Amino acid sequence: MTADFDEEDLPSGTELEELESELPALARLRRFATAATRVDWFAHVGEHPGPRTMDMAEHYADALGFPDARVALVTDWAEAAAAAETLDFDAAAWEMEEQLRAALTMDALDRLSEDALQVALTHVAATVHEPITTSVDEALAIWDERPDELRDLAVGSAIQACHQAALVLAAEAEEDHPFALRFRLFEGGRWPIGIAGLSFNLF
Repeated sequence: MTADFDEEDLPSGTELEELESELPALARLRRFATAATRVDWFAHVGEHPGPRTMDMAEHYADALGFPDARVALVTDWAEAAAAAETLDFDAAAWEMEEQLRAALTMDALDRLSEDALQVALTHVAATVHEPITTSVDEALAIWDERPDELRDLAVGSAIQACHQAALVLAAEAEEDHPFALRFRLFEGGRWPIGIAGLSFNLF
């Protein structure tokens, strides 16, 4: 038995062309989500960073619009939690990130429909949630730390970074976009907590 189709529900030729034009971008985002599951999340937190990591951290602060911010190395999870909570009281960096996010979203919507972009970003978040959570749990266990609020703070920050990096891809933005740099710091096993005042807190 075959299903009955209403011809009015079938996509037009123009609609099909629009869907086909979105496929390459959607494929890139799917590959990104898969690659993000293989990142060594939080594997090197607390370690002294090498020159490459420090250069990238300084580049990130500069690209975000805070050239005077200096990298402040966070040494343990308790300090990381305090630094993450401090971000709630620093509006300047948050507002800058929101402006960048809004601009990327507009650029992405020039390339993808709103529905396609939403589906892709939801897929990224759903794909990375479990591996990120597992990595955080493993890192906390190594440090003999109780999860408490630390787990949610770390997981949320990493998932946000994936969302931001996915927007960079969807918008076809430059490789040194601040969100791309932030994601690469996560890829290096660090936790780029954020900028508060004139400090960029890096765990």
